[in-house]
Amino acid sequence: MGKSFEVIWWKDAPDVWMPYAPAITATGKKTIYCAGVNAAPVYHSHPHIPEEFDSIPLDMEAQARITYDNLKKSLESAGATFDDVVVLNRFLTDLTNQDAANKVHGECFPTHKPTTTTVKVVELATDPRCMLEITAIAVID
Repeated sequence: MGKSFEVIWWKDAPDVWMPYAPAITATGKKTIYCAGVNAAPVYHSHPHIPEEFDSIPLDMEAQARITYDNLKKSLESAGATFDDVVVLNRFLTDLTNQDAANKVHGECFPTHKPTTTTVKVVELATDPRCMLEITAIAVID
């Protein structure tokens, strides 16, 4: 049996463009749970050393590109791609920059739309300069 996804729409849902799926059923052989990633170096010291994060760009689009690239690396290391993601959660410190994050999200998910939740947070635990963090769940054969 191979992997399959089915997007579930609400009964009598209007025909409008949505950047995410309301619900997805997934059947596959392996589920991958990705820890939160952001624009910080994925491998960094604990407890955190602020100087390790000095290379983080200070604009949302640049951070989003690094963040989605870090997610891609996590997925690839487990044998998955963006097309295998069924759940994606985004945590942003500033929703006025959400369009920049959405632009990069749309480039990474041009046709496949995972279920997605976006939440505004006061600060991310990694470093106060981080503006976006993503967690994801993927299903592969």
